[in-house]
Amino acid sequence: MRFILSFLALLAVGSASAERLTLDRLYDDPALAGPGVRALKVAPNGERVTFLRGRDDNQFQLDLWEFNLKDKSTRRLVDSSRLVPDEKLSDAEKARRERERTASLKGIISYSWSPDGRQLLVPIAGNLYLIDAGKPEAARLVASGNVTDPKISPKGKYVSFVRDQNLYVIDLATGKERALTTDGKGTVHNGEAEFVAQEEMHQFTGYYWAPDDSAIAYRRYDEAQVPVARRFEIYADRTDVVEQRYPAAGDPNAVVELRIVSPATGVTRDVDLGANKDIYLVRADWSSDSRQLVFQRQTRDQKKLELIAVDAATLAQRVLVTETATTWTKINDDLRFLANGRGFIWASERTGQNHLYLFDMNGKVRHALTAGDWRVDNLLAVDEKAGKVYFASNKDAVQDKQAYVVALDGSTAARPKRLTQADGWHDTTFARNGEVFVDAWSDPANPPQVSIRKPDGTMVTWLERNEVNAAHPYFKYKSDHLPTEYGTMKARDGQTLYWSMIKPYRFDAGKKYPVYLSTYGGPGAQHVTRRWGDTFDQYMAQQGYVVFRLDNRGSSRRERAFTDAIYRNLGKVEVEDQLAGIDWLGKQGFVDAKRIGVYGWSYGGFMTLRLLSQASDRIAAGVSGAPVTDWQLYDTHYTERFMDRPVDNPEGYKDSTVFAHVDGLKSKLLLIHGMADDNVLFTNSTKMIDALVNRGVQFELMTYPGAKHGVSNRVQRRHVQTYIDAFFRKNLKPGE
Repeated sequence: MRFILSFLALLAVGSASAERLTLDRLYDDPALAGPGVRALKVAPNGERVTFLRGRDDNQFQLDLWEFNLKDKSTRRLVDSSRLVPDEKLSDAEKARRERERTASLKGIISYSWSPDGRQLLVPIAGNLYLIDAGKPEAARLVASGNVTDPKISPKGKYVSFVRDQNLYVIDLATGKERALTTDGKGTVHNGEAEFVAQEEMHQFTGYYWAPDDSAIAYRRYDEAQVPVARRFEIYADRTDVVEQRYPAAGDPNAVVELRIVSPATGVTRDVDLGANKDIYLVRADWSSDSRQLVFQRQTRDQKKLELIAVDAATLAQRVLVTETATTWTKINDDLRFLANGRGFIWASERTGQNHLYLFDMNGKVRHALTAGDWRVDNLLAVDEKAGKVYFASNKDAVQDKQAYVVALDGSTAARPKRLTQADGWHDTTFARNGEVFVDAWSDPANPPQVSIRKPDGTMVTWLERNEVNAAHPYFKYKSDHLPTEYGTMKARDGQTLYWSMIKPYRFDAGKKYPVYLSTYGGPGAQHVTRRWGDTFDQYMAQQGYVVFRLDNRGSSRRERAFTDAIYRNLGKVEVEDQLAGIDWLGKQGFVDAKRIGVYGWSYGGFMTLRLLSQASDRIAAGVSGAPVTDWQLYDTHYTERFMDRPVDNPEGYKDSTVFAHVDGLKSKLLLIHGMADDNVLFTNSTKMIDALVNRGVQFELMTYPGAKHGVSNRVQRRHVQTYIDAFFRKNLKPGE
């Protein structure tokens, strides 16, 4: 379960007639945030920066654009509608996009560069095109038939992809296509990541090229032992019965194998993952010289994570790094091998904060690269020649994200230099060698502005200035844009909680206002950030609400003592902290404590139900979207990470359900769920409906035919937000 960006960060939205925001305008074109960019990449030859951008007439239809660093020009490289005028997606691709949280998008969703920076590989609607960056109009169709996860090999000899559960390569010199696996069918998949790996480990690929093109390591999994969940996907005109293999907490997982195959000969070898098959293969990679395949193996209880090196010639193995925890170990996305066997960079939370370390190739720590009472978000780039390591962090403010640089020799580990200077949120994309980076910056008053910068942070040029001037979609609403305030309070155990607040339009400290409290509350997400945010929050503040957010214990981008507080009892400290925030609000002279409403989606939907069940005396109304109501209904990797297996923690599972507390639910409730949700299954809400009916509790219900977890259809999304607005207006502002 990850933060549902399609709901909680509606960055793109906008209209025309009034100076104050309207719900219709939030979902119109062009996007209120301006011409946003995504999937930023620096071409390997350093000549171009490429990105995806929505259209002025349809912000959800993405085309491929470039900024040419030589002549400083911007142009559209590939028009997605010309490439494929009538886009039809396979069920497999739809499911993949749901996992990636891109289900609302059309056109070009992803792309990759050839190693020489001259060609681009573009998948669209199951077809695969090779495009010359200098002559993009001459797109070459190289594969078709439900192609997924395409890649250009590191040396540019091959194109690889998955089709119908098997792994394929195309030799670009001959144009010959070869199936590297042939047994993929039924419950057997090759070159793909299993459901929980995609949904919970952010692992959207199932195969990994050696840097010299000599081999591919790939996952083979068989989900035959995973229980079948029979779901009824209810659409407007039909009902599909879907038999989904869904491993709920305590159930068997798919059996995963790791194999190495030669793209030239098809010869395949098995990699030993150990005698215990009930493990997670969470990552795989190669050393820079292609001599070692390196994979990460995590125990089922997730308390141990091992980085294991495999000799590509002999298949002999050795453990390089072992991470352990009394709660759970963090999956590592920051493995980077240095050239010439000089070692590798690895991130670890062994000090209680996430930091970077340099190891030798035998797995011995040479020195820390970063150190201090702050955390590294992720490794951005390594410039070995200059001896520099670039990373993102919250070092200077928990609500911010900035880019920093330290010395590769460890001499500045505790004294990183900040490269991005403006306070707020910086999403930075570096060339792999660190020679240039693209900086996408925003704060609560400014939509994302994208610039190209030198490695010391100095400006090269704007890629997208995005000033809110007279030509900008948000300009007519700018004068009524309300500022976001930030502050802190203490949790019961003394830890610091961060909050944000938007005061109502034409705020009068002598009046008392209702509250719209937006919560997520779950691990892996941060709800209080200093960046351009949810325009629905702005809308609600302009409608006369105090808009409030608070990051409770368990939220991400904090120290382990903060995140570990939720272990073995989901909802306990999260609810405690949110109620502390509500109590604080009730003491503010401008808040009407009898008119507090709570909204949340996914984990936030769970939080809404728990808050109403435990504090109906303090919360007048709540909206719960796609909630988990019983953690035994949710998947293995996510749930067991925080709860252990049901057999090992029966009391924790019992107390963590909504049903253990639901007798206290007296507040007004709106329950929302998509009727084809394959993440938080609709069963969670049907159990909730039954519990409320049996207790004689009246509530409102809205279900969406054909909608998945994010309810990503634009029309449905507009309907959801309109319903939420009307529900709170009716229950928190009666008579207005």
